Amino acid sequence: MPLFFRKRKPSEEARKRLEYQMCLAKEAGADDILDISKCELSEIPFGAFATCKVLQKKVLDLHDNQLTALPDDLGQLTALQVLNVERNQLMQLPRSIGNLTQLQTLNVKDNKLKELPDTLGELRSLRTLNISGNEIQRLPQMLAHVRTLEMLSLDASAMVYPPREVCGAGTAAILQFLCKESGLEYYPPSQYLLPVLERDGTENSRDSPDGPTDRFSREELEWQNRFSDYEKRKEQKMLEKLEFERRLELGQREHAQLLQQSSSQKDEILQTVKEEQSRLEQGLSEHQRHLDAERQRLQEQLKQTEQNISSRIQKLLQENQRQKKSSEILKSLENERIRMEQLMSITQEETENLRRREVASAMQQMLTESCKNRLIQMAYESQRQNLVQQACSSMAEMDERFQQILSWQQMDQNKAISQILQESAMQKAAFEALQVKKDLMHRQIRSQIKLIETELLQLTQLELKRKSLDTETLQEMISEQRWALSSLLQQLLKEKQQREEELREILTELEAKSETRQENYWLIQYQRLLNQKPSSLKLQEEGMERQLVALLEELSAEHYLPIFAHHRLSLDLLSQMSPGDLAKVGVSEAGLQHEILRRVQELLDAARIQPELKPPTGEVLTPTAPQEPPESVRPSAPPAELEVQASECVVCLEREAQMIFLNCGHVCCCQQCCQPLRTCPLCRQDIVQRLRIYHSS
Repeated sequence: MPLFFRKRKPSEEARKRLEYQMCLAKEAGADDILDISKCELSEIPFGAFATCKVLQKKVLDLHDNQLTALPDDLGQLTALQVLNVERNQLMQLPRSIGNLTQLQTLNVKDNKLKELPDTLGELRSLRTLNISGNEIQRLPQMLAHVRTLEMLSLDASAMVYPPREVCGAGTAAILQFLCKESGLEYYPPSQYLLPVLERDGTENSRDSPDGPTDRFSREELEWQNRFSDYEKRKEQKMLEKLEFERRLELGQREHAQLLQQSSSQKDEILQTVKEEQSRLEQGLSEHQRHLDAERQRLQEQLKQTEQNISSRIQKLLQENQRQKKSSEILKSLENERIRMEQLMSITQEETENLRRREVASAMQQMLTESCKNRLIQMAYESQRQNLVQQACSSMAEMDERFQQILSWQQMDQNKAISQILQESAMQKAAFEALQVKKDLMHRQIRSQIKLIETELLQLTQLELKRKSLDTETLQEMISEQRWALSSLLQQLLKEKQQREEELREILTELEAKSETRQENYWLIQYQRLLNQKPSSLKLQEEGMERQLVALLEELSAEHYLPIFAHHRLSLDLLSQMSPGDLAKVGVSEAGLQHEILRRVQELLDAARIQPELKPPTGEVLTPTAPQEPPESVRPSAPPAELEVQASECVVCLEREAQMIFLNCGHVCCCQQCCQPLRTCPLCRQDIVQRLRIYHSS
């Protein structure tokens, strides 16, 4: 059954009224009326038609509801005499309505009907029909067969068939028109009412105009009495309804009081809950502010650390670029080659002044240190070969080498010195180790490699910390810095290897040009190299001021010492120079130019305040004994910032990270865990080369 209106749930009052009327209709001794009007019904409730059929109800009152259609079961209510569906939403009437042969009153006023079914002509007992307030424009011709129709109410102005003027003339005119159209002879309804009144609901009347008038009067009087009784019973029911409504209103007041009390308690509970929620939200917001402040503090620390690392990396790159541009390195290489050629000729005085025992002891110490380094490197290489090849022969050879080195360490020192004095090969090996250690260029390369390893370790720790904090800012800058350092590290490794090859070529030339019968040749060469003074001491002996030398070393500008010595620059002279003058001399970095001039001015200002701080004019530094050059170049950044905390392996999370992966530059794995890896655990880049970091205490 289609619905053209959205069903609306009945109110509580309408629902209670429906329940009351249904119970009232089922009570013993109830009248013949089923009144379920004003119950906000959108459809006939279940059991209503069954109640009418079983209890033989003659009146069905459905007015003031929201019904849109009547079910086909309506035709089964054969005892029904009055049907009132006024003020509903009916769109059509079921055809089964023609089965209601005892129906005398049909009220469909104020609905939405557009037409009437032809089966209305089968209502042979119908006396009153009200179809006003609808959209009906035509009456069915079958309505002419309803001979008992006394009152027909309709909207005459809206009618098309019968014509408007016929409908305005009254019920008799309408029925005469329909009978004429159907070919029937019209008779007044009074001639057909007697059989209807005589019928008790079980017989069907014929269309006969005959019947005694006195009996008709008695039946009419009887029906008037019945209607009078019906009105009385209706009034009684109305009083009962008012009493029921009074009791219902009283119950509703009590219910409203209970609801008010419940609402008051509910408001108190809600207020308590609201206060508790407000307190929790305040505490949560305070905790969130604390977390935000802590997070911001950590981010500021990370940003500061990034800036420091970026500054150090920039200085390191500038230092490397500065050393590349410096032509002094080429000059020093050429001077060193000339010096090495001069070392080939050994004088008689050097032979006589040879300190055999002292030089042999230094050689023994150098060989011991070199063997230790080779031991660590050989252990790493053997472990790597053992994982790849899994050969037992390599371990056997390694054991023999360990035993040989241990035997050397356990050898009596005097015996080792004697062996060194006798074996030329060991003397040559000691000289080669000292040559690499004394070489300035090799030492600078080692120092830069160490600085880059430290910076890569710090960048890896910073990247891991950023991942733990779930921040993504400045990641591209960190990646670019890491790749730049990785490229620089690979370049320095190549330069280191190239320098070692050059030193080995020089050693080969020395060995080829040495005097074949010269005794203690390598001991004398080792003593020469041991007694050689650093270039910084030579420059100081030539007349450079101590404060100026210390200033250049503090600014990591030692490579400019030959230029300052060549031009005989002093603190007083530098105070009168500009950055452009320093650029003409050979100092190309703008930042370094301003820093040198600023520090020189500070030294002179301090000397004016405390004259004893300024050295006398012409004072030079003359050290009394040879001094060892520093093992590594002093970094430009503060030493405290280079103290890197130990970083754990991201694979085992137990041992310290010791391996650098190239090309990516991450320091994230220990030596044991890195062997089976082919890609970096952090960035998934292919591992081209592995580099071991040896942390010094």
